[in-house]
Amino acid sequence: METKDWLQTELQAIEKWEKDQQGLWFWEKIGRLPFKLLDKVTPAFIQKKIGVLLDELGSFVQTGGQYLTQEKAILAKLRKHSQKETIELDDIASLPLSTMDAVGQELKTNRSQLATIQGATTGIGGIFTLAVDIPVLLGLSLKTLQEIAIAYGYDPKDRNERIFIVKSLQFASADVVGKQAILNELSAFYHRDKTTNNEMISQLQGWREVVYTYRDQFGWKKLLQMVPIAGMVFGALTNRSMIHDLAEAGMMLYRKRRILERLGEDEKINT
Repeated sequence: METKDWLQTELQAIEKWEKDQQGLWFWEKIGRLPFKLLDKVTPAFIQKKIGVLLDELGSFVQTGGQYLTQEKAILAKLRKHSQKETIELDDIASLPLSTMDAVGQELKTNRSQLATIQGATTGIGGIFTLAVDIPVLLGLSLKTLQEIAIAYGYDPKDRNERIFIVKSLQFASADVVGKQAILNELSAFYHRDKTTNNEMISQLQGWREVVYTYRDQFGWKKLLQMVPIAGMVFGALTNRSMIHDLAEAGMMLYRKRRILERLGEDEKINT
């Protein structure tokens, strides 16, 4: 039974998690330095690939582009966990949070395993396959967040939801200052109605910031992947960790939205 007290307790747990995310270990700060140095020696074909990502991320927000995911598989998982014969996207909002969480956890596990395989595969060729790994991992990240959005009853076909997804991606890869700023923006997003959500688009401050912040998260961990063959191990471990952390962030942020909406509904009923 999702009582008001239970929802508020769960909300406090999420807010504690948010505060914990704003700490950045010293080694993570150091880990961001190599890519800044690497820019000076990065082959032109990798720089070109980063440029393509900028266009693709902009296309994702505007239209969904090639990254827009299908909802059928997620609906099937929700039917399985809820033991209901039929569930449509509009029905998800009324499901128990425990059902949403179960599907979210399953997605986190499955996508982390997929990232492990993908990281090992692209780690075989060192720096040359790293050019492939970065865009593939970005695509997997966007699809994972979309699937989590659906699991909590939000539709990625909605442009505003895709903006929220990109902000969630930024949050997962940002530094301390960036995380705080994004949490402030998302806090405002939670309390806006759909007619004013379009203002969020102006807060993205260009796709370049998103892609380069995302890329910088690789740090020295990805530098190790540049060693041919040995990069298989580093690529597998790094990609698994990144997608696991990203999925956790997505679950927390979408779970918070759903809890706040349910608390808001309770307040309307009691007034």
